[in-house]
Amino acid sequence: MAGLLALSRTIDRVNEFIGRWVSWLILLAILVSAGNAVVRKVFDISSNAWLELQWYLFGAAFMLAAAYTLKQNDHIRIDIVYGMFSRRVQHWIDLLGHTLFLMPFVTLMVIYFVPYVSLSFRSGEMSTNAGGLIVWPAKAILLAGFFLLALQGISEIIKKIAIMRGDMDDPNPFISAHEQAELKAKALAEEAKALAGEVRP
Repeated sequence: MAGLLALSRTIDRVNEFIGRWVSWLILLAILVSAGNAVVRKVFDISSNAWLELQWYLFGAAFMLAAAYTLKQNDHIRIDIVYGMFSRRVQHWIDLLGHTLFLMPFVTLMVIYFVPYVSLSFRSGEMSTNAGGLIVWPAKAILLAGFFLLALQGISEIIKKIAIMRGDMDDPNPFISAHEQAELKAKALAEEAKALAGEVRP
């Protein structure tokens, strides 16, 4: 288990590094979008390449950060039923979900995307829009995103097993939406009280 946990930590570090850095692609996409809009309005010039570039950037941020989001346990979930169970049952639900649903899906995506990207690269596939970009980098981003998500799925499975065996602490203790709201309200109340204390003469 020690070796598997070391592998899990390595995967976590890689996806955390990638996830933090690709978040800057959102800002870059916004700047490209704003610049494209200004040029179009001021100079009446439009470019399909710049339009497609902002799609590529946003898609890259979304796909390449998906694994990091899984690591942080921030994917959207409906916890109405999930929150009713003990933490051990929740771990079983997560483990079975990762094993039976996530891993088969991402594995199939990786298997199907390899020839898909390879064919696009070899053929020099271009956008069907006039003046558009080459297509294979966008398809390669999809492949990379699913590959990183598959790696993170492996890491999550290792961690779930280790947690249930007592080999490690739970890095993401479950907090229901109601409890999160209460904690936020409490933090805001304390912050307001501290500010009020500073304002008093």
